[in-house]
Amino acid sequence: MTFAIAFPHIDPIMLQIGPFAIRWYALAYISGLLGGMYYMQALSRQQPVSIKEIDISDFLLWGTLGVIIGGRLGFVVFYRPLYFLDHPLAIFQVWQGGMSFHGGLLGVIVAAILFANKRKIAFWSFADLICCAAPIGLFLGRIANFINGELFGRVADVPWAMVFPRGGSQPRHPSQLYESILEGFVLFLILLWLRQKLSVRSRPGMTSGVFLIGYALARSVSEFFREPDTLSGIMIWGTTWGQWLSLPMAIFGIYLIHRARNNTRTNTHTRAP
Repeated sequence: MTFAIAFPHIDPIMLQIGPFAIRWYALAYISGLLGGMYYMQALSRQQPVSIKEIDISDFLLWGTLGVIIGGRLGFVVFYRPLYFLDHPLAIFQVWQGGMSFHGGLLGVIVAAILFANKRKIAFWSFADLICCAAPIGLFLGRIANFINGELFGRVADVPWAMVFPRGGSQPRHPSQLYESILEGFVLFLILLWLRQKLSVRSRPGMTSGVFLIGYALARSVSEFFREPDTLSGIMIWGTTWGQWLSLPMAIFGIYLIHRARNNTRTNTHTRAP
């Protein structure tokens, strides 16, 4: 006989006053963005980073738009292109759900490039701060996924398996919690530890590279426990679409680390005695 932990039924709506409702998912987004902003401001006070706190707070709106627009378009392009070709107006129905982290990442990158050019900010130093703060939003977002009972895991017989309301009668991995720990908590601690080192802060792009590799690894591991997307399913060699989308991140992360190390060596060798 298989035992399963009862899924804690939490109302997705945290607070409702008449027609006005605050959902846990929206709260996760808002908290992640605000928490990330304050954390970036704290990190910007470390030497040799020279980014003004006002620039970080001003980027909040840009970053929010990048996350929402990029996340939605990423979901449309990466996961449901044929459906949205037939139902183009559904693209704007964000309240129906459907966001992609990889799309949100691309959206934030575009927003950061435009903002950095406008404010004459060193892009890679700015990107490093954003990457340090990103796990905060990832952690809260996955917790919201768990509360909503979505993006659940594969069928499992582990003692902590749960029966999700949308996942049928069989117990499943609470993969949202796995992702919140790996993509959020663990990755946050790794980046925090690295940012305490002057040698890392002095290499713009190094932190961004570690974040990209770290997320790609965390997501790829979690995908083995997460129920695959209904359209793409299990792909070649038992992989998933989420893992394939994470592969370019890891490759680019390796390039950024190599680039940051080489730039430091070049600067050192060309420095006047």
